[in-house]
Amino acid sequence: MFKPLGDSALLVQLGDKIDSAINQRVHALNALLQTKNIAGIIETVPAYCTLLIHYDPLILTFNQVTSWVRDNLTQVDDSLNRKPRQLEVPTRYGGASGPDLETVAVSRGISIADVIRIHSEHEYIVYMIGFTPGFPYLGTLDQRLIMPRIETPRMLVKAGTVAIAGSQTGIYPLDSPGGWHLIGWTSLILFDPTSNSPFLFAPGDIIKFIPIGEDHA
Repeated sequence: MFKPLGDSALLVQLGDKIDSAINQRVHALNALLQTKNIAGIIETVPAYCTLLIHYDPLILTFNQVTSWVRDNLTQVDDSLNRKPRQLEVPTRYGGASGPDLETVAVSRGISIADVIRIHSEHEYIVYMIGFTPGFPYLGTLDQRLIMPRIETPRMLVKAGTVAIAGSQTGIYPLDSPGGWHLIGWTSLILFDPTSNSPFLFAPGDIIKFIPIGEDHA
């Protein structure tokens, strides 16, 4: 459960699979660390099942950080009753907005309408934010839509593009390279560095894609 990474980081392993309950514990622990503002804690990096804690070894020892986490896990578990935000993402599927939509349909042996219906009828948990600022890793995808990453990543995927890869779906917050299958686009701004709250989504949020039509361009 507790693993040292070098002489200035602790990896807290709370599980070994994509699971909403495990992920909730990760982010609850991260939130608790943020609120405590502990001297010597430099940075925390939450992921699906782990929390990486960077600390200053001149102020804290590995054993001290480990003891604090162990002593506070009960408080973390008690905080998991927070009701998550539920947010809708208006999405235009297909065409120039989602050039891989037809490829996904053909590969999975279903119609384009089925891809849209299956993708949009499900609610997704924001498991973590990463890759680029504000990129939400959403899961889990219906088994009927699971696709491997594309063999050759695109050099440019435009901001707002909705994509799938493996058991995950996500939204590109910025123009960036990308190796996921592009199936749609939303006009929502996921990352605004000028805002006091720059990220639209936060871990634990519940996301629902709302079809607003197909792009036939």
